Amino acid sequence: MDFQQLITDIKQQKFKPVYLLHGQEPYFIDQISKAVESHALTEEEKGFNMTVMYGKDTDVHQVIEAAKRYPMMAERQVVTVREAQSMRNPEALESYLQNPLSSTILVIAFKGKKVDGRKKWVKFAQKTGVEFFSKPIYDDKIPAWVEKYLKNKNYQITPKAALLIGDFLGTDLAKITNELDKLMLNVEPGSTVDENHIEANIGISKDFNNFELQNAIGRLNHAKAQQIAIYFGQNLKDHPPVVTLAVLMKYFGQVMSIYFEKTRDKYSIAKKIGVNPYFVKDYLAAADNFTGKKVMSNITLLREYDGKFKGVGTGKVAPQELLRELVWKLMN
Repeated sequence: MDFQQLITDIKQQKFKPVYLLHGQEPYFIDQISKAVESHALTEEEKGFNMTVMYGKDTDVHQVIEAAKRYPMMAERQVVTVREAQSMRNPEALESYLQNPLSSTILVIAFKGKKVDGRKKWVKFAQKTGVEFFSKPIYDDKIPAWVEKYLKNKNYQITPKAALLIGDFLGTDLAKITNELDKLMLNVEPGSTVDENHIEANIGISKDFNNFELQNAIGRLNHAKAQQIAIYFGQNLKDHPPVVTLAVLMKYFGQVMSIYFEKTRDKYSIAKKIGVNPYFVKDYLAAADNFTGKKVMSNITLLREYDGKFKGVGTGKVAPQELLRELVWKLMN
């Protein structure tokens, strides 16, 4: 089931007796579990009717025993098994899942793994309840996810600001939402979040980041590119070379793709290289400034410097100097 639809149903009190949650992205699993716990019971009811267990400390039969209890002075009870991937013999749940109590909401949360859909207990959970597979969100989808998250909170965000968040915070959705929630405390609802808001509230520089670096390189702006390289070299913890190399490798791969396009329509190109149409002009500028041969040479250069940053054949050259050297070579 779609995550947003599932959350909507829970808020509307449309509960299922079983929620089987599994997958690599913990954020969605945590949000669904919290939604059930928040909306199924009042605060007064939770004292007697909320049971939280942890897989590594729980026997399956204890889970079944708890699920078979009847609620006290409430319409329902909630039994949540967190870290269920550490629970031994989950197959033993099969007998309960065939015919779960309608007055119990059983939440089984596996994190970091996918359950085996061939198992009978999983098939019964699918039949009598809801199964949700929590897929990880890849880095190129993060800006759109950020935009949707803020839109649901009555905010807009500029394309560049959304890109900066993904570039700096990666794909950790819990970390991203935590930073966005703090930002919204200082920005009026209905506002459009821009790069200045991001810099002031999250601490991401609007001028010194991987996006600005790749753009400076693509437009052959030597002074700015070197300025950013120096800044990165002074802040290696926040701007590790391995991340910068990965960003630039992807960037030149996207530029290379443009050479094979017969059109310069920004929407077609945006779809082809996986970026917001707003940024296509920057990639087109790079395609005009670099030949296909130079782009391929740069990709080879990035692979070479990946080894150098890992200590292959560099002697005592500092990472800061390697980065400045790489940036110069990419543009010459």
